[in-house]
Amino acid sequence: MIASPDSKYMTPQEYLEWEEHQDIKYEYINGEVFAMTGGTIPHTSIALNLASALKSHLRGGSCRAFMADAKVGVTENGPFHYPDVVVSCDERDRQAIKFIQYPCLIVEVLSPSTEAYDRGGKFMQYRRIQTLQEYVLIDAEKISLDCFRINDKGIWELHPYEEGDEVHLTSVDFHFPISLVYEDVQFPI
Repeated sequence: MIASPDSKYMTPQEYLEWEEHQDIKYEYINGEVFAMTGGTIPHTSIALNLASALKSHLRGGSCRAFMADAKVGVTENGPFHYPDVVVSCDERDRQAIKFIQYPCLIVEVLSPSTEAYDRGGKFMQYRRIQTLQEYVLIDAEKISLDCFRINDKGIWELHPYEEGDEVHLTSVDFHFPISLVYEDVQFPI
């Protein structure tokens, strides 16, 4: 993520209208826009593997899985982010056109340049979404998945998974071997 070189403060509505006419995606945080840079092939493969499996798992139900072009609004006024995978089971998102606002599951595939922000500031923003039940961070350089899940007391708990583990995403009741998300992924040497 890099700040737009000609950045000026925008209202949420100005951002939503402006971004429709841009060639690339921009996230919106506190009135500023940030260009979304391209990911690596492993990053894309991991996101596609999980999104495809989720779509198949959710088929015929009320939940819908989306990939990186689906914008998530923490509120109607932002911030606005583009997670790698997002699932919404909320009826209010069924007619969404510009952004999803009521997700139950958000997934980010980590890169060295965004990991600290994904674990820190971005997660802090996502936690404001009242429908969010799980936030998943997947490492693109080694087999490792961290699932943050909100408990019945409103506390976010970490559930780490490593090579050989079976992952359970409780928000959508999906069990899968961690190897599923790493299918056909070549790690950097």
